[in-house]
Amino acid sequence: MHMASILNDGLVLEDDVALLRPLQPADFDYLLPFALNEPDTWQYSLISAAGEDGLRKYMEDAMAGKSSGKEFPFIVFSKTTGEYAGSTRFYDINFALQTLQLGYTWYGEKFRGTGLNKHCKFLLLGVAFEHLGMERVEFRADAANARSVAAMKSIGCTVDGILRSNMPKRQGGRRDSIVLSILKDEWFGGVKDRLLAKL
Repeated sequence: MHMASILNDGLVLEDDVALLRPLQPADFDYLLPFALNEPDTWQYSLISAAGEDGLRKYMEDAMAGKSSGKEFPFIVFSKTTGEYAGSTRFYDINFALQTLQLGYTWYGEKFRGTGLNKHCKFLLLGVAFEHLGMERVEFRADAANARSVAAMKSIGCTVDGILRSNMPKRQGGRRDSIVLSILKDEWFGGVKDRLLAKL
């Protein structure tokens, strides 16, 4: 039986560094400072949350995806600083195929490179493989986004390949998307332990 029912508003994932809870419309106020002051956060994203209107649309899209059952967005809280730090989500959730994608991940500038992302990924991957019964968790990024690609490799992702001219860029032109993944056997076969050792 797939535990789709655990994806509900009561779901909280936490360890000593990170807390993730379901994103709610009222979280707009917590994320607005990033949207106003750090618009470059979404430089490589097709969907930007920059500016007040951008964030409002971003959150409306996230809530619509949640309502459809295809997405499950989280807000990220840093226990280290006692502040909201960003957002991430499960998307393209497919229980029939036992796959989902993990993405729409962003953090405010002061939280990047602090290890917060690794804690979040550890918690999210644990839920995906150990509670939702997923066989594959997929990650995608602009192939030109070196920082994002390096972060995914560092948590144990394997590069599947490049989707050429995969989607338009907001700035014009098109991007190549790199596809990475972690399989259930890999999670239990060493990825989980290696990631835990880095926390």
